[in-house]
Amino acid sequence: MPDSLLIPSVDTRIGALEEYNRRQRQKAEHKTHGHKPRPSITISREFGCEAYPVAEKLCALMTHITGDPWLLMDDKLIEAVAQRHNLSKDILKSIGDKNRYLNEFLAAFSSRWGSQEDHFRLLSKFIISSASEGNVVIVGRGSAIVTQHLKNCYHFKLFAPMCYKILSISRRLNLSSADAEKLIIRKQQLRDRFNKEFLNLDKHNLSYYDLLFNNSRMSTDFIAESIANYVQQKKLVL
Repeated sequence: MPDSLLIPSVDTRIGALEEYNRRQRQKAEHKTHGHKPRPSITISREFGCEAYPVAEKLCALMTHITGDPWLLMDDKLIEAVAQRHNLSKDILKSIGDKNRYLNEFLAAFSSRWGSQEDHFRLLSKFIISSASEGNVVIVGRGSAIVTQHLKNCYHFKLFAPMCYKILSISRRLNLSSADAEKLIIRKQQLRDRFNKEFLNLDKHNLSYYDLLFNNSRMSTDFIAESIANYVQQKKLVL
């Protein structure tokens, strides 16, 4: 698939994920009672928006601000974990009480899933487990909806006019403007169908998000810094 070129290879990031989870388990052993949950961030986007550079910059900023490592998780990485049994089993083995939230979520939506229910159940477990632990930036895969019940999660969305998305996809994938537009329309239709069938999400309902960003009018650095500042300010008043 040509759009797989939009982000770095999953294989190069699996090691970082495994190291992150090893550190998380070590920290869990030293948690004290009443430990305040660390924040997590979800980034949703229209296809053609440049969410991965924003998420990458945001992870670096949050690592610097908090003094703790942050992990970037996108839909390709989430899918890879779901397909690698040993890795997903290792990551999910400590989900514990989080199953209560997951079961509530699944009960609300599972009737719409049909034959793909088990696959999406695993994806949801991984997203909820990771977001509950904190210090992650999750891009896509309905993460903003799956984690709505988690008080430590903050949600953001990127949008842009079609002309911007065409130029972005043409540049990144070396496609003609016509082919880029066709790809954008097809991919956005698939995302809208996923959101409707699995999450009962109306694409026009923006109440799930803390802030929206016009990707065509704001730089990667500005968006990442704005999100980081917002999350830090929200933490101070909670």
